Amino acid sequence: MNFTIEDILLGVSGLLLISIVITKSLGRLGIPALILFLGVGMLAGSEGIGGIYFDDPLSAQSIGSIALTLILFSGGLDTRWESIRPVLWRGVSLSTLGVFITAVLLGVFVSLVSDFTLLEGLLLGSIVSSTDAAAVFSILRSKSIGLKNNLRPTLELESGSNDPMAYFLTISITFLLVNQNAGILELVPMFFLQMSIGAVMGVVSGRIMAWVINKIKLEQDGLYPALTLGMVIFTYAFTNLISGNGFLAVYVSAVILGNRNFIHKGSLLKFYDGVAWLMQILMFLTLGLLVFPSHILPVMGTGVLISLFLIFVARPISVYVSMAFSKASHKEKLYISWVGLRGAVPIVFATYPMLAGIEKSDMIFNIVFFIVLISVMLQGTTLTVVAKWLHLGVQDNRPKSIRLGEEMGYDAKNALVELQLIDGCTAVGKSIVELQFPKTALIVLIDRGEKFVTPNGATVLEQGDKLLVMVDDDVELEKVNQALGI
Repeated sequence: MNFTIEDILLGVSGLLLISIVITKSLGRLGIPALILFLGVGMLAGSEGIGGIYFDDPLSAQSIGSIALTLILFSGGLDTRWESIRPVLWRGVSLSTLGVFITAVLLGVFVSLVSDFTLLEGLLLGSIVSSTDAAAVFSILRSKSIGLKNNLRPTLELESGSNDPMAYFLTISITFLLVNQNAGILELVPMFFLQMSIGAVMGVVSGRIMAWVINKIKLEQDGLYPALTLGMVIFTYAFTNLISGNGFLAVYVSAVILGNRNFIHKGSLLKFYDGVAWLMQILMFLTLGLLVFPSHILPVMGTGVLISLFLIFVARPISVYVSMAFSKASHKEKLYISWVGLRGAVPIVFATYPMLAGIEKSDMIFNIVFFIVLISVMLQGTTLTVVAKWLHLGVQDNRPKSIRLGEEMGYDAKNALVELQLIDGCTAVGKSIVELQFPKTALIVLIDRGEKFVTPNGATVLEQGDKLLVMVDDDVELEKVNQALGI
């Protein structure tokens, strides 16, 4: 049956709207949005009520690679250096050594409990060895509960930076299975080459992006998202072209760019946040269409056994070993072990052996899909519960601050900052003159509901007020927060 472009657009837009509506409705029940997207894709597939036949791993892989690139870039843009600096080596250890240990442990286990060879088991272990950036970013950032002791930056840094390692292991084991005469020692220099080129390209690209955005002076503001999008795709493609790791380059470049001041920073952050969500939906819908539920049922028993080993044995061991020299407490390590979310990325990686013609690639793909379902349903729905159980959760009452000077690319320390008075702020019900405000700080404007209030000393602050405050530096901002009881 031939489809016109109008048919395709109608189908894609329909699935997109249905996914968002279902997420809005069922998300209140605690069901992760990612599972709902997958479910919509499966229902629309050839064995679902939609009857859309889709069996094209190459297209799914291409869509997944583009989507992952933009998701990693969005996550990197929103990563603050001051947050990840204290946990940098912890995150790097988890994203490299932790991924490797997970892949090896799971590979050995799979070869023992199934008819997989050791190399085939290692391939399966490599595919699901990394935590998924899309799953971790979306689930962690959608929760109202905070986490103590730099746990959130640790988890986000790990999930954003461990896909390159899993990608390398997947490609390498696939190469060994296709080329039986190749030796594993040949992969060692390839690993250091890919990671080194990826890291260097990320640093260089991030600095170039910031310089270009501030210097190019485009006439139309709407061209800045297009400009950055072009640079992101170029970074990924060019890094791969010169034998580097494109995913690592994109993530590092985003972290570099996100921690610099550049024109329209706030609007670009919002743009890429929306793009990341769109890519997640598109990726999960595509992979849902690619899956045939009838193929999953025969591997359900094996899938459950492997999933439980991954969640309760391989992941905790990899965390404890890779964090052996960390000062993190036992409870923190337990929680990091539990947030080993697997998402769409392992399913995308599972298409590589399919395209390479590996004998058991179809079985691997179906097991991987089942592992992802169990991981997101079991771990994704209990993040808040486990955090409270381990006494690591803290209510995040601190309002967001937006430095408006970043929109114009200013490098000045002083800035206009937007602060919102939420429930629990001690300034609510007090007049401005009663607050012990720093002498050089000034409340410029108050956004109160549907009107703006010009403040004076007698103005009484109310819950929900958004204050536009002029501050000289971060030290003064902290004093303002203390005066407001934030």
